[in-house]
Amino acid sequence: MSHIFELLKYLLPSLIVFMTAYLLIRNFLRNEQKLKKMDMMFKNDQYILPVRLQAYERLVLFLERISPESLIMRVNRQGMTSKQLHSELLAAIRAEFEHNLTQQIYVSKESWEVIKNARSHLVAIINTAAKSIEPESPSIKLSQTILEEIIDKENSPTDMAIGFIKKELQSIF
Repeated sequence: MSHIFELLKYLLPSLIVFMTAYLLIRNFLRNEQKLKKMDMMFKNDQYILPVRLQAYERLVLFLERISPESLIMRVNRQGMTSKQLHSELLAAIRAEFEHNLTQQIYVSKESWEVIKNARSHLVAIINTAAKSIEPESPSIKLSQTILEEIIDKENSPTDMAIGFIKKELQSIF
């Protein structure tokens, strides 16, 4: 029995020292891991945030470029028919969209949906206006019809999308 007490006399302090060292080292390693993770997240934010902001910027530019006023001024040429203008407007919207397609990686799913809906709504407005005009009439008639339809609406699809993006950006900051 005294042999067991003698063994416990040496073994018990050793176990206490071992458990203390184990717990201290484990806590230290966990804290180090948390610090590294926080540092990595901070560095990611330093690099990703400017890219995200640039994506939002490009998408606002896209929306501005496909706004009916801007699009008609850029695409309409003297001597065009309504049919030609209709075709050119749709081609310009498609080209602008395809040019900015990769920006969806950097923006929220909701923002991307709003942008796609704005584009679809604008295409629908252009198509509806084109159906109400004779294809061989001067392009100015189609331009007027599109702009009148946009004016009749409270907000244009592109303005609403830009407003949504601005709100989302404010929530980021």
